[in-house]
Amino acid sequence: MGIFGIHGNSIMAARKPGVIALFDVDGTLTAPRKVVTPDMLEFMKELRKVVTVGVVGGSDLSKISEQLGKTVINDYDYVFAENGLVAYKDGAEIGIMSLRKHLGEEKLKKFINFTLKYIADLDIPIKRGTFIEFRNGMLNVSPIGRNCSQEERDEFEKYDKPALPQIHKIRADMVSVLREKFADFNLTFSIGGQISFDVFPRGWDKTYCLRYLEGFNEIHFFGDKTFEGGNDYEIFEAEKTIGHTVTSPDDTRKQCTELFLTKIY
Repeated sequence: MGIFGIHGNSIMAARKPGVIALFDVDGTLTAPRKVVTPDMLEFMKELRKVVTVGVVGGSDLSKISEQLGKTVINDYDYVFAENGLVAYKDGAEIGIMSLRKHLGEEKLKKFINFTLKYIADLDIPIKRGTFIEFRNGMLNVSPIGRNCSQEERDEFEKYDKPALPQIHKIRADMVSVLREKFADFNLTFSIGGQISFDVFPRGWDKTYCLRYLEGFNEIHFFGDKTFEGGNDYEIFEAEKTIGHTVTSPDDTRKQCTELFLTKIY
């Protein structure tokens, strides 16, 4: 009967050992920067009965909580904020790393000063506030500024999109400049979401969270930015993971249903 056993007239799911389903947040569990739907929350609750479930996001815990709920660290078996640099298991913190200690204040100041000057010289339709957000394990850089409205986010994403020749590729061009300028800093640049990109030491991408998952035989990762340069690329391509590209939260549910929740009667 596979992973399901019959109990009376109902189907009882038993958790499959050694298997974890690990999810990106934006574009995977939620629409970009939107709150998770009640249907998706219920789906994740049912999925957790069958496999271990984890979340790995580039944002800090407060932003992940805004999208997935204030009880997020208890709603999932693992929650990895800032790519896993801040890690929780069963509601308790199990690890934390610091960008400030790793790089040092002088390198941080040099990078931030150059980046702010670059943004100041950018000629884009609008600019708002919070161009650099300092997180525990990374810097999040936004040419438009994180204080923009959702409508402005959507417009910038279209303006910036690298897939079409007439679009401006603001983030991609900026990353190229910073990568060359600070080559000796050993940094990784990862474009994600609609308006920003993350900057962190090499190896501190989403694969960082895998060090906490040594006991699993199958690590399934689901994400929408799995292309090279996207913030899901490294973990999607990692030898330890089975990568799944999704196009939306609905697609995430569809793929997970086919993989984990196909009921055998």
